[in-house]
Amino acid sequence: MSVPSFSDIPKDINRLIADHIKLYLTDPAAAHMWDARPVGLPGEVTTLLLTTTGRKSGEARHVPLLYVDDGDGYLIVGSKGGNVDHPLWFLNLQADPVCEVRVGAPPVKARARILEGDDYARAWARVAERHATYAKYQTRTERRIPIVRIEPIMGD
Repeated sequence: MSVPSFSDIPKDINRLIADHIKLYLTDPAAAHMWDARPVGLPGEVTTLLLTTTGRKSGEARHVPLLYVDDGDGYLIVGSKGGNVDHPLWFLNLQADPVCEVRVGAPPVKARARILEGDDYARAWARVAERHATYAKYQTRTERRIPIVRIEPIMGD
């Protein structure tokens, strides 16, 4: 499978993402599986809806993301398609790791942990095995693509 170049990304990507967010907010079970073919990925993928607090605005910011199950948490990748900049949701989590996550269900309060060292290496191997596209995205950028572990906060 080839990875789309930045020029291959659909012009209506913002509409596609906005539609996915709207579906996740109204019907999380239906939004969990997402047809990613319009953005150059093969078929349906599992997604979660991450809600962060905007580091400048203080407002809730939603973003649907591919994920990999990781025991009682979820691994998400700050690839931004291999762009030179980190995604805004990642910058928001750096500023405030408390977030909300929906994985085909109602929201759950969670905490983000940016992985480093051996944790990062283990997670990268799992993520790249599941979604080979991320390894190709890494070749597009000099920055190290971050991996974040989202850990639900129980009983809070």
